Amino acid sequence: MNKFQIISDKNKKSLKIKNLLVKKINQNQFKKKNLIIVIGGDGFMLQTLKKNKNSNKQFYGINSGNYGFLMNKFSSKNIIKNLSKANMVSISPLEMTVKNKKNQFRKSIAINEVSVLRQSRQAASLSIKQGSRQIIKNLVSDGVLVSTPAGSTAYNLSVHGPILSLHSNKLSISPISAFRPRRWKGKIVKDKSKIIITNLNPSKRPISAVADNLEVRNAKSIWIKINNKIKFNLLYDKNRSLQQKLKIEQLRKEIK
Repeated sequence: MNKFQIISDKNKKSLKIKNLLVKKINQNQFKKKNLIIVIGGDGFMLQTLKKNKNSNKQFYGINSGNYGFLMNKFSSKNIIKNLSKANMVSISPLEMTVKNKKNQFRKSIAINEVSVLRQSRQAASLSIKQGSRQIIKNLVSDGVLVSTPAGSTAYNLSVHGPILSLHSNKLSISPISAFRPRRWKGKIVKDKSKIIITNLNPSKRPISAVADNLEVRNAKSIWIKINNKIKFNLLYDKNRSLQQKLKIEQLRKEIK
């Protein structure tokens, strides 16, 4: 019995790839257990991973979006070989816990990053701790990002945060348009750290907390840590691993 799934975004390009893929799979009688093939962009992959976070499946992404950092390039000629010989990497997400102004709690996971963002025209005023140790007493900025290695080339890179090796066991904390202190460029911390971000002025300077694409508004306190109980098993074509993609982006950044 064929136990793999194909999950596709609804745009024309994704559906076209899906039709071609189904034909190839039927022609080659391809069968692989515990596999989910995801056709779309990075955003669609993130949604699919979260929906299947307790499934223990393997995920092979096929890019039909713009960039597709988490995805593989579709090759009609080589797709069966690529699926059969794909290499696996396991990553764990961030877990975000937010307390809002009504003292209600909300939890979510983030595979790329947790973004803490100003919610009004007023800049955010934030305290950042690593466990009990103060990292920065008062950051006045548009916000701050906490990024995983897998997400370090996404929003984190656009705010000039560092690209992290997949095996670095690190997290990146990067300010967004820091006003005070101007020279603070962020910090790299161990991935065993528990990061606590507190809004120092919630009434005048409201903030929101976003785990990938899930937003919690009027946040007072945010706790962020790696959830090692969740593992996402991602498959990549030979010679195009996630680690290699990170290295390529690192080289591009250094050249610039």
